[in-house]
Amino acid sequence: MSEELRLVGKKALVTGADTGIGREIAIEFARNGADVVLHYSHHEQGASSAVEEIKALGRKAVAIGADFNDLQQALSLAKGAIAALGAINCLVNNAGVTFNCPYAEMQPAQFDTLFNVNVRAPYFITQKIVADMMRHGGGAICNISSIHGLQGAPEHSAYAATKGAIIAQTRALAVELAHHGIRVNAIAPGWITVENYFSAIPGFSEAEAKKSAFNSVPAARYGVPHDIAALAVLLCGDDASFIVGQTIVVDGGTTALMSLISNFREKSSARFGARYLGKDARE
Repeated sequence: MSEELRLVGKKALVTGADTGIGREIAIEFARNGADVVLHYSHHEQGASSAVEEIKALGRKAVAIGADFNDLQQALSLAKGAIAALGAINCLVNNAGVTFNCPYAEMQPAQFDTLFNVNVRAPYFITQKIVADMMRHGGGAICNISSIHGLQGAPEHSAYAATKGAIIAQTRALAVELAHHGIRVNAIAPGWITVENYFSAIPGFSEAEAKKSAFNSVPAARYGVPHDIAALAVLLCGDDASFIVGQTIVVDGGTTALMSLISNFREKSSARFGARYLGKDARE
């Protein structure tokens, strides 16, 4: 492990840690010295294998299952995490459901599941963990939102609403808890390739993804879970003690790029402003 461990002595709960971003965050926390409780909803094997990796690093790790569509199970997770490690001073609210559906076809049960899993359960898990943090001198909370909370995409109205709610909640909770020594921030990932892409997108392949990302993302690549995990470590560590209430976008420049610009790597042939600045103003 690195000689400069950012999370030595930290005790973390990472939700949705059975696959993808959450699993990588949990392991990266352990690499940086933290003990970790890993929550899983459906993929116990993924969480269990991550537990073994973490234990091999010399850190304590426990996997706990909970269905976030059932609030009581979510609350039991918070209680179990505190009991497993004695306290929790780092919370990463990563678990979430991605769902696309035309607005006219969205059903109340689908809408409710999205908000139960993405907003309601994390809200009340955080409430329980915050009470524990106050008893033990503070802590840090990192909420995982999405660029869907900042920009629009067809068929994602309900999903985007949950991610926008996370961003708003992060700001409000941060200013309420900062003087208690509890920092709250969020990460809004862009295109991060995870296992679900290969099952959810017909014909998805890594080769095509690389080509598409090169053409559409200013950084010329898609993101990987470690891009998010590294930032989560920073936000939950002491080096980020003056970062409060922020949502940090990690998207390779996707949201920074004006959507009307297509060939953003080529010099423009347009000559806007020549009438005022002179026709040779850009020469």
